[in-house]
Amino acid sequence: MLKLLRLFGGLLSKLYQSEAWRVSMESITVLITGAGAPGAPGVIKSLRDNGERSIRVVGVDASKEAVGFKLVDAGCQIPKADAPDFTSSLLKIAGEEKVDVILPLVTMELETLSLNKDKFQNEGIIVSVSDIYPLKIANNKGKLLAYMKDKGLSVSLFSIVNSKIEFMKSAYELGYPDKPICFKPLNSNGSRGFRIIDPKINRHKLLFDTKPTLTYITFDEVMSIFEESEIFIPLILMEYLPGNEYSVDLLVDHGRPLYTIPRRRDAMSAGITTKGVIIKEDDVINYCNEIVQNLKLHGNIGIQVKRDMNNIPLILEINPRIQGSIVHCTGAGVNLPYYAVKLALKEEVPKVCVKWNCKMLRYWKEVFY
Repeated sequence: MLKLLRLFGGLLSKLYQSEAWRVSMESITVLITGAGAPGAPGVIKSLRDNGERSIRVVGVDASKEAVGFKLVDAGCQIPKADAPDFTSSLLKIAGEEKVDVILPLVTMELETLSLNKDKFQNEGIIVSVSDIYPLKIANNKGKLLAYMKDKGLSVSLFSIVNSKIEFMKSAYELGYPDKPICFKPLNSNGSRGFRIIDPKINRHKLLFDTKPTLTYITFDEVMSIFEESEIFIPLILMEYLPGNEYSVDLLVDHGRPLYTIPRRRDAMSAGITTKGVIIKEDDVINYCNEIVQNLKLHGNIGIQVKRDMNNIPLILEINPRIQGSIVHCTGAGVNLPYYAVKLALKEEVPKVCVKWNCKMLRYWKEVFY
């Protein structure tokens, strides 16, 4: 009898994993924006390898040569997020392709999609995006740190600057030149505009022993750049945090964390993790949970965290969307892009064990057309 039960269980397991079982479940269509983003191939892979159902993947991008177009079932070029016809174009494509859920990968699209998500909802299309109020805070680094400080959450020393004079004054207040500092535009993503000012860095070694991809700059170079333009882009100036850096992937149900998975970033290229490890560090997990609970964020959320000189985790920024290396979580047994789809469809999100200490290495792969 026991042998028969084991045999029956084994057959059920094989059936569940088979293509026939997946096809027998409800097939759906998922649209991802930013099909040319570095993280798009991993998201497409995660959606396809969900082990539960057949998913038709549609990809859209502002570029007609987005790499994701070679990987999806249907690819379409759309206007940029700030174009007046962005929403209408996306809505038209989503309707024609019979899309069930939209997963945004582009930061600049989030607020527009949030403001117009009811238009999609009226057509039976769910956009996995946070509400507009928390989005406006999360997308602005100055507002975010001020909000967190007001809520009693730990943040690094920072200052918002709107001129060259304010930059110089704040730099010295933050301890420069005795301590390194860093800065970034209030509204940016993907390491755009991020630089570190450290007078103790060996510039000869930086020039001859490293590739020109690092983010160090001198104080004088920054001042010279400011002189070249009449426009001053508002910046957030912060103390430099010297400890380990983490990308934390969360799945959140209107402020309730369902999964919180830190990835230690051991190597990066152009702001994208190329080598990392899934690591269970409870102080990082608890800290990120507090942040999303306060902000009431929703869906796939990314938080960048770095440890200070006292080993305390402090926020760098929030990416209130799918992050570029979320596929690492899929490799560790937690398919967060697909679980966001299930959450959008009001299906039960499974509770699975994270494969802690799972490592990831990235490599180049080509498509030909």
